[in-house]
This record gives sequence, C-alpha cells and structure tokens, in this order.
Amino acid sequence: MEIPQHFHVVETAGWLVNHRMNSALPGYLMISSKTDTNDLSDLPEDALAEFGPLLARAQSTLKRQLNAQRVYIGRYGHMPSYPIHFHVIPIYDWVEELFWKDARYRLLENFAEGPGETATDGAELTLFVWREFCERAEPPPIRGPSVSEAIELLREAMRFPPL
Repeated sequence: MEIPQHFHVVETAGWLVNHRMNSALPGYLMISSKTDTNDLSDLPEDALAEFGPLLARAQSTLKRQLNAQRVYIGRYGHMPSYPIHFHVIPIYDWVEELFWKDARYRLLENFAEGPGETATDGAELTLFVWREFCERAEPPPIRGPSVSEAIELLREAMRFPPL
C-alpha cells in the first residue's frame, strides 16, 4: 500500500513510520517493514537491529511531545498484501475520560469473570480508539494538536540521527 508523503513521520533503511491514515487520533503511528514479509523471522538482521530502538523512540516521543499517558504497541492482522507492521497507539488522559463517559463501553465489564488488576485495560482502550477515532464517520473532538500538527511535531522529534 502506498502511504501518501504527508503521513510520513520518519524512515530508516528497513522501516517506515507514518501516521495511521484513517485515524483522527493525533499520534496514532504505524511502523511498517520495507521488506515484503509478514514474519519477523524473515527480516534482515539490520532491520531487526533498527526495530527496538525505533519502537522506543516512537514511544518516548509520543510521551514527551504529545503527553501520551500510555503508549500501546501491537501487531494485528495478517493480510498477505501488507508487510509486517505495528500499531503504536497513544492513550491520552482525555481519551480515557471519553472512554469512561461512553455508556456503550460499560458493556465490556460483562465479559470479565473477576476483578481486573486495573479499571480498564489496553484491549478495551484499543477497541475504543479503533471504533471511535478510526472507524466513526464523526470521531469525538480531540484535545491538543491536530493530526497534521502532531505529524509535524513527531517528524521533528523523531528525526535521525538521535537528537
């Protein structure tokens, strides 16, 4: 899939970091391999060596530049037409507030069979982000920089070599 340039954040020899194209949540990043494989074990050694530091840089930048409360990193999907890629999802305090105010998501409590370790978890908040900020025709209002402003901030902060 061709990612339009205005979504690009940073690029290494083995990876492209871009803002998720259909996300209204500022800072929702995708980290995609430039190698056409869906399996980490098929990646070249140099791409694997870049990967950990790139994930760490994305996480720390989202926290420092956009004040993300937490950052979830995960690999989802297995479509053969896409190379291996990872979702980097910032969770801001206002995102969690919206989650708790939305009665529809209280139904998730019915699936637990005992008290959880925390009031909510990454799976529930990831579902909320996907449904509300990526799939909804009219996503909730955001607080802070817009998606385009966040992309500019992240481009500057994630530029290589390390600052």
